[in-house]
Amino acid sequence: MSSTQIGFIGLGGMGMGVVKNMAQKGLSVTVSDLDSNKVVQAVSLGAHKGGELAEIAAQSDVFAVCVTTAEAVQDLSLGPNGALAQMKPGSVFLDHTTVSADHVDAMYEACQAHGILYAEAPMTRTPIHADRGEVNILFGGEEALLERLRPIFDTYAENIFHVGPAGHAIRLKLIHNYIAFANVAAWCEGFALAAHEGLDMSKVIGIISAAGGKSGMMDLYGEATLKRDFTPLMSLANAQKDVRYYAEWLERAGLPGFMAQSVHQTYALASIMGHADESCTAVIKAYEDLTGVEARLEDD
Repeated sequence: MSSTQIGFIGLGGMGMGVVKNMAQKGLSVTVSDLDSNKVVQAVSLGAHKGGELAEIAAQSDVFAVCVTTAEAVQDLSLGPNGALAQMKPGSVFLDHTTVSADHVDAMYEACQAHGILYAEAPMTRTPIHADRGEVNILFGGEEALLERLRPIFDTYAENIFHVGPAGHAIRLKLIHNYIAFANVAAWCEGFALAAHEGLDMSKVIGIISAAGGKSGMMDLYGEATLKRDFTPLMSLANAQKDVRYYAEWLERAGLPGFMAQSVHQTYALASIMGHADESCTAVIKAYEDLTGVEARLEDD
């Protein structure tokens, strides 16, 4: 496996942890990012500094991307100067980005046209889990391709789920993220109303967490939100993007999306109000800005 040459584009919160674990577990990984400081950090963790995108793509057996949007993936991969035009036939384009359903379908076809294997593998969990080598990978595609990539995935994933054929993994990831972010928007709205009405916030979160309102997202972020910690493990901008992809997909599928549009507009409003680079839970600030009251736990 050490002879496999891996190119990796995108050293954000998830990407940096993934690269760190690959490099420190003996894989040869060459990296690039728009932020040169992140490249320096990755090199300090054992990765190799890459040159131009075309050079990295040409030398890679597996060319991985973990960037922000479907549009960003297409910008670096398609066209005469894109990665696909430089990659070796039979190599793998590994897409860890949370993208749109249409993007995955288009990338699968584009890769086929170049004789390249497309692997959709969105991840769940947080940058903390990525740093520990404990992400969840949702894989869509042929079993043989999964087995080819499994030794790589094993260096940074705790769980690898074979969701089904190509296209199924991103669809399940978007459904998961929509439900998760809708949940955040709902309890943030409830927390803001509770604060406005003068409720004891320790009782609010304690009682909700002991009953049907309990959720994984509240377990992860609820107390931190009430302690005013908006560290962007998952940024509000990315939450807005994921819900937008979900809402657009729902509309194309011909299904009603009243809740999806409401959740998307809630995040869009919070973004417009200046909270895009904060945690997804900063959506609570949109409600607080309207009430003039912060939802917080009192100091012990």
